[in-house]
Amino acid sequence: MNPFKKNTFSDNEPTGEIISFIGSDFIEGNTDIDESLLQETLPILPLRNTIVFPGSTIPISVGRKKSIDLVKSLGGKQRYIGLVCQKDIDVEDPGREDLYRIGVIAEVIRVIELGDNNYSIIVQAKQRFEWLEITQVSPFFTATYKIRESIPAPKDDKEFNAILDSIRDAMLHMFHLLGDPPKELLSTLRSEAFSSMLISYCGTNLPIESREKQELLSINDEKEQAYRLLMILNREAQVLELKLNIQMKTREDLNQQQKEYFLQQQIRTIQEELGGNAQQIEINEFREKAKEKKWSAEVSETFEKEVTKLERLNPQSPDYSVQYGYLQTILELPWGEYTQDNFNLTNAQRILDRDHFGMEKVKERVIEHLAVLKLKGDLKSPILCLYGPPGVGKTSLGKSIAEALNRKYVRISLGGLHDEAEIRGHRRTYIGAIPGRIIHSLQKAGSSNPVFVLDEVDKIGSDFRGDPSSALLEVLDPEQNSAFHDNYLSIPYDLSKVLFIATANNLSAVPQPLLDRMELINVGGYITEEKVEIAHRHLVPKELNNHGIKKGAFKIPKPTLQRIIEHYTRESGVRELNKKIAKVMRRVARKIATGEPYPKSLRVGDLKDYLGVEEYSKERYQGNEYAGVVTGLAWTAVGGEILFVESSVSRGKGSKLTITGNLGEVMKESAMLAMEYVHAHAEELGINPEVFEHWNTHIHVPEGAIPKDGPSAGITMITSLASTYTQRKVRANLAMTGEITLRGKVLPVGGIREKILAAKRAGIKDIILSKENRRNVDEVKPEYVKGLRFHYVDDVREVLDLALMKEKVKNPKRFTIPTKEKVSKDVS
Repeated sequence: MNPFKKNTFSDNEPTGEIISFIGSDFIEGNTDIDESLLQETLPILPLRNTIVFPGSTIPISVGRKKSIDLVKSLGGKQRYIGLVCQKDIDVEDPGREDLYRIGVIAEVIRVIELGDNNYSIIVQAKQRFEWLEITQVSPFFTATYKIRESIPAPKDDKEFNAILDSIRDAMLHMFHLLGDPPKELLSTLRSEAFSSMLISYCGTNLPIESREKQELLSINDEKEQAYRLLMILNREAQVLELKLNIQMKTREDLNQQQKEYFLQQQIRTIQEELGGNAQQIEINEFREKAKEKKWSAEVSETFEKEVTKLERLNPQSPDYSVQYGYLQTILELPWGEYTQDNFNLTNAQRILDRDHFGMEKVKERVIEHLAVLKLKGDLKSPILCLYGPPGVGKTSLGKSIAEALNRKYVRISLGGLHDEAEIRGHRRTYIGAIPGRIIHSLQKAGSSNPVFVLDEVDKIGSDFRGDPSSALLEVLDPEQNSAFHDNYLSIPYDLSKVLFIATANNLSAVPQPLLDRMELINVGGYITEEKVEIAHRHLVPKELNNHGIKKGAFKIPKPTLQRIIEHYTRESGVRELNKKIAKVMRRVARKIATGEPYPKSLRVGDLKDYLGVEEYSKERYQGNEYAGVVTGLAWTAVGGEILFVESSVSRGKGSKLTITGNLGEVMKESAMLAMEYVHAHAEELGINPEVFEHWNTHIHVPEGAIPKDGPSAGITMITSLASTYTQRKVRANLAMTGEITLRGKVLPVGGIREKILAAKRAGIKDIILSKENRRNVDEVKPEYVKGLRFHYVDDVREVLDLALMKEKVKNPKRFTIPTKEKVSKDVS
C-alpha cells in the first residue's frame, strides 16, 4: 500500500488510507457558501466510513442507486449537498436511524461519468451542519437543517498555536514511519498558510474509526477540537511504531531461528561422528542415578516425566537449564537415606556432659528420646524449642545432640526472615527459582534424619511477601511434615525423621500456633559458680587453642575468673565472658610473640592491665536505713536482676502521684494499684487518711535510662509506700516479687529461676513470693536456693507483716496537717 497516492472516497466501499489530495482551495481554506443557492431542504449523500471536514476537497465515487439519482439531479442552482456518514458500513440502504446527525455542506465542483452507471464527483466541504428532519426518502434523501457555527481560537492564543505545531510534527512523524513522503506534501504541511486547515486535513485523512472521527467533527470549540486531534495522532503514532517494531523483531527472530536450526543440525552431526549426543549422555546419566535412589513409585514416575520433558527441549532454550537444574535438585536430595543412630546411652550422656555444663532438662529429654527409639526401632522425632537468654548455649547444644545421636547437623538462622518462599521455596514459573531452606539444607546434609536447628525462631518477621512463621507450621507439625510440600520441588518430602530444635530468647514473640507444635524447654541463665566451671572447663581451653598458646603455658585461676564474671560482665550466659577471656588471650599472645615477660597464671590484681578498669559493680543489697526503699526482683532478656523501688513524700495539695524511672504502662498501673490499696487500708496500716490530702507521693525506680515494665513489682511498690507513710524500716536482706490486685491478692509471676539467681548474687537472704510460685521454686536446683529462705504469701497484709519492722528509721519524717486556725498538728 502506498500511503501517499491520491485516493477516492466512496459511498460504496470503506476506505482507511491517508490521502495527500491537497488542492489550492484546501490550502486557502475556502469555506464560504453562496447562500442564494441554498434552499430550505438539502440533498443528503450518505457515505460509508468517510467523515469529511470543512475545507477539504475530495473525490467521491458514487455507485448506489439513491446516490446516483442525487448526482443526476444536480445542475443549475443545485450545487450544494450534505455529506453525512452512516453508522454501520454494512447497511446497503440506510434509513434515518442509520445516519449521524452532523455532517458537512459541500459544493459539487465537478461530476465525472465513468460508465456502467458509475459516477465520480469532486466536492469541496464548506461548513458543518445538523439535519433536523428527513423530508424526502425517495428517489434520494433530503432534509431540513441548521448550520453549526464553530468557536474559533484567538489568533494570538499561544497554547493553540503550540497544539497546531504539535499536530504538524505528529503528522510528519507518521509520514516518515510509513516511508518517504513527497517533498511537495512535506513543504505544504510545514507552511504557515496551511495552519488554518491543518485540523480539517488531518481529521479527513486519518485512518481511524468513523465513530471517533464523527466525535471530532461534532466538537464546536476549535481549540478543544485541536487538542482532541493531537491525542488521537499521538496514540496512532505509538500504535504504528509498535506494529513496525513487531514486524522487525519477527523478521529478526525468524532469521535467528533459521540460523540456530542449521547450526544445531551441524553440531548434532559432528557429535554423532565423535561418538554421541552430549544432551542424550546427560539424560542417560540422570536415569542411571535415579536407579540408585530409594524413592517411592510416585517420585519415580514424576522424575521420569520430567526427564522426558527435558529430552524434548532444545539445549539452547532457556527452559532447558531450568529443567536441568530441577532434575539435579531431585537427584541430590537424600530420598530414604538415613544415618544409623548410636543407641549407646552412656556415650550420648558423656558427649552431652562434655560439651555443656548443666542443662539437665535438655539432656534428659534427648536421652529419653534415644531410649524410646532404641526400644521401638521407629519413632517420629520430637520438635524441641529451647528458650532462654542469649549466650547460654542453645545453638551449640544442637551440634552436641547431633554428635551424641550420630546424626548429621544442619542449622539455619531465621532472624530477620520476611519471605515465606525462604521456607517453602519459589514456584518454578519464576525466573531464578530455588528450593526453600529446609529442602536445601537436607540436600547439603545428605541425610533425611539430621538434627536440624532453627535458630532465632522468635525473630521471624512478616510483610507483603508472606508470613514465614505460618509456613513453619507444616514443617514443625509431626502430623503433617511426613509429606512436606516445597513449592519448587512440588513432590511431597518426608521430614518426620528430622529432629528439629528451635531456639528463642522471647517466647512472647513466637506465634501461639507455632508454640503449640513444639515441646518447650527452658534453658535458663547460669549462677556465678556455674560460669566459673564453664569458663574453666570449656572457654579457657578453647581460647588457648584459638590463640596458639600451648597448654600449660598460661592459665586463669578460678578466683580470677569469678572476678571477671562479677565485674567485667553482666549477662545470664557466657558470651561476653568468652569475649573477655579472648581479650586476655590476645594480650598474652602478643607478649609471647614479642618475647615480653608475662604471668603464667593471671591474678586478680593483673586484670586491670589486661581488661582495663572494672565495668560493673556487683549488684549488692543496699541496706534498710531509709524508709520507702525496697528491693524487688526483675527478669530481663539477659537474666535476672535486682531493682530498687524508692518512694518519698513532699508537702503539697495532696492526691498527686508522680511516677518516674522510664516505666511501662503495666508498671505504672501497678504503682496506681499500690497507691489505691494504701489509701483504702490507711487506718489498718496506722496512717491518718488526712495525710494524703496534704502530702504528694513520688515513686521512682532507679536506672531511668533502662525501660522497665511488667506487673511483678506490685508488692514491692506497696511495701515501699507503706514504709514511707509509716516511716518503718524494711527487713534487712529481703527481696520480693509478685503481682497485686485491687483487693490485695498476691498473684504469681514468671522468671523465678533467674530472679532467684539475681537475689543470690546480690546477697539477699529472704525472698517473698506468691504461694503459687512454690512449684517454680521446687524445680530449681537445690544448690541455687541454698542459703535462701522463701516466704510464700497470699495477701498483701502477709507481705507487709513480713517486710515491715516495728522499728522506725532514724530521724523519721513527721507528717503535719494544717488546721483551719493554721496551727500544725502532729499526726505521726
